[in-house]
Parts: sequence; structure tokens; C-alpha cells
Amino acid sequence: MADHVDFVMEQWASAMPELDASSMAVFGRMLRIMKHLAKTRADALAPFGFREGEFDVLATLRRAGAPYRLSPTQLYTSLLVTSGAMTNRLNRLEEVGSIVRIADPEDKRSMLVALTPAGQEKIEQALKVHTQTQNSLLAALDASQQQQLEGLLSQLLVASER
Repeated sequence: MADHVDFVMEQWASAMPELDASSMAVFGRMLRIMKHLAKTRADALAPFGFREGEFDVLATLRRAGAPYRLSPTQLYTSLLVTSGAMTNRLNRLEEVGSIVRIADPEDKRSMLVALTPAGQEKIEQALKVHTQTQNSLLAALDASQQQQLEGLLSQLLVASER
């Protein structure tokens, strides 16, 4: 079964036979899959009204465990975004009542970001939809293949983060 990347690889082989484009087969597929995943994720989460990155902020707070609080620095470091981008996300989430900013009880000069009950309910509902969507996409692979893919992607991620 051929895909679009096979077509691209054939073109490169014809246009520049001396070029070792073998890595394009892997990265081209990863990039195309990410585009499909991003659209599918956006469609699945659209009913929740999230703007760019807001789901990730709420999910990060929720997975931090009770009392669902983190510093803005912990959030932007975890999500690999700038402090400015994080501030914009936090302002929007605060406006819609999903988070509150509170004084850090251990350092009154610092603030923490906390999920509100409404924010917790919203993210928990969205997480159910999100994981169902991901699971349905992975259903094209059996459990062994999913485990193998996870291991291979982990190896690439560790290597790229060095």
C-alpha cells in the first residue's frame, strides 16, 4: 500500500538519484501524521472552545495531581513555550473561569496557577474525548505494534533532546 510519501520519494529518486533521501521517508510520514493528528485533535476538542494551547495548560495542571497547582514557570517549561505565550494562555483561561492565580503559600512573592472546579470538570471531559480520539487512531495497529512504535518514538525523542 503506497502513501503520499512514497510518491515524494520516487520523485526525489528520479530528480536527484545521488541524494540519500531515506530520512525523508520517516520524517515526511511523521510530519504528515502530525498534521492529520492536529486536525483530528482540533475537531475533537472544538466543542470545548479551547484556543491554541489551552487544553495543554489545563491537562498539565490536572495531571500534576491535587491540588492541581503549578507555577507559571513550571507550566511553560513543561509545555516548551515562552513565558509570553504562557501569560496569554493563562489570561484567557482566567477570563473564562478555568483557572485562578493564587499566592504561593510557601513564597508570598510568587504566584501559582490553579484549576477551578469548572476548569477541572472541563478538562476531565475533554481528556476523555481526547484519549478516545487517540485510541481510535491507534486502532490501526495491534497492541504489539503500538508498543513497538512507542519504544521507537521514545528512542528518537531521547536522542533529539540531548
